[in-house]
Amino acid sequence: MNATLSLDLDNQWAYMKTHGDRGWESFPSYLNVVVPRVLAFLAERRLRITIFVVGQDAALEKNSSAIESIAAAGHEIGNHSFHHEPWLNVRDEKSIDEEIARAEAAIEDVTGWHPLGFRAPGFARAGAIQRVLAHRGYAYDASILPTFIGPLARAYYFKTARLGQAALRERAGLFGNFNDGFAPNRFHRVQTHAGVINEIPVTTMPILRIPIHVSYVLYLGAISTNLARRYFSLALALCRMTNTEPSILLHPLDFLSREDVPELAFFPAMETPLRRKSALVATACDALSESFTIGPLLDYARRRSARHAGNGEGRRLKSAESGGA
Repeated sequence: MNATLSLDLDNQWAYMKTHGDRGWESFPSYLNVVVPRVLAFLAERRLRITIFVVGQDAALEKNSSAIESIAAAGHEIGNHSFHHEPWLNVRDEKSIDEEIARAEAAIEDVTGWHPLGFRAPGFARAGAIQRVLAHRGYAYDASILPTFIGPLARAYYFKTARLGQAALRERAGLFGNFNDGFAPNRFHRVQTHAGVINEIPVTTMPILRIPIHVSYVLYLGAISTNLARRYFSLALALCRMTNTEPSILLHPLDFLSREDVPELAFFPAMETPLRRKSALVATACDALSESFTIGPLLDYARRRSARHAGNGEGRRLKSAESGGA
């Protein structure tokens, strides 16, 4: 069975912005620290994955070297929006198109890679986003997190935030809502009036629909390393049992500790020593590799689209995907 692995390259300023912290406007960055760590980790395991880059980071010269190194290492570059605003889903279609196009241009300028995959910040979902992606010829969207606990994650995030009522209302969809737990937990295709878009959800535990991406494993690891390992092992076993090909998500904070970024110490597991954190990330990724063949999302989307190559819809997607090689 196949699996996909991706990393949302959310930068320090993006976390601070969503959290309502002062100083984000100067775009503080840890990319020069975290990107080499991530690339070394992946190279050691000979893994090729998808890394979703924020357009604003690509547009800043101080981040160019780090972002260029991702493409040079052979990883797929995905579009993670330009401004990294998890309320993208409340915008009109024209502004969504502008946001995605601006990120495309910035990423392509630095890496030479034209993104064909998209993940909205904060798992923002809207029909308008899907229509824009289909119209722009994207091979896939990866913005769905099919879990019931989005409102709980949002409440925890807001508990330590410095946000007024207007900002809270703007962020009301952060991490999704309860009904997202009923969304498909595996690859599927969505028909829009602009065409078809492949959807590759971030996999949650089959049946229970609770998150299993590595950040959540680390949260459990702060309580008990053994519990975290058993949790992820159970998730992979359920994926095999239900024939669910998992799409597992990484974040930069999985490779950082409080000593690296004291401003983000409020996040769970940031108090965990980096050595212990790194060992648990390695355990999770190695367990995934033992049970599944891991690759980037674009390769997976292409294989699944090929199954539909006998109809016009499949031919359109195949033609669009060839532009990102």
